[in-house]
Amino acid sequence: MRLIIIDGLDGAGKDTHANLIQERYLKKGDSVILRSHPEDDNPLGIKAKNSLLGEGKLNYIKASIYYALDVIRSIRLYHDKSDTLIVVRYLMGVAYLPLPLAKIFYKFFSTILPTSEYMFFLDVDPDESLKRISKRNEKEMFENLNDLVKVREKALKLAKNWNIINTCQSINEVQKQIEIILDTLDNGKDNSNSKNNNIQNAN
Repeated sequence: MRLIIIDGLDGAGKDTHANLIQERYLKKGDSVILRSHPEDDNPLGIKAKNSLLGEGKLNYIKASIYYALDVIRSIRLYHDKSDTLIVVRYLMGVAYLPLPLAKIFYKFFSTILPTSEYMFFLDVDPDESLKRISKRNEKEMFENLNDLVKVREKALKLAKNWNIINTCQSINEVQKQIEIILDTLDNGKDNSNSKNNNIQNAN
């Protein structure tokens, strides 16, 4: 199974590119499941979303907890249920916590949750992020310039082994960069499978 993770700041284009990636693999004949958190098909995701739309420290804590549980639920239910699983908003939710805690929780979740080479952090300048967010009807608690600057700084420190893509470019240009990485990873996976098959056949 191919696990693709799309994460990044609000307004970075996560859902847009996740949908384009889904189209790519559907055209190849793969079965694809896409999960974008917080999801509205379960109580955990709904509570996470409601908390994000609230204010205050209590909602801050509740949003983080429900969000994490929603992600864990998706992995438990959908991992190995398709050729490709695309997960939007995964580990970088911890970047909304203070940096010492963010590092601890990132290490914890990256240990208990599956990771892969197909991990994309979509980076965007906080000013551009805020500009894109302002076009939405709903505003979440972290969607202000000060928080976006802090969250981006922490997330980039955590995303050392991720494929980092600058999304201040056009959607087409960003998707081209993603496609190049996907092609490289897919070809490597195909070659690895061929080698494994040859070894098994030889035995």
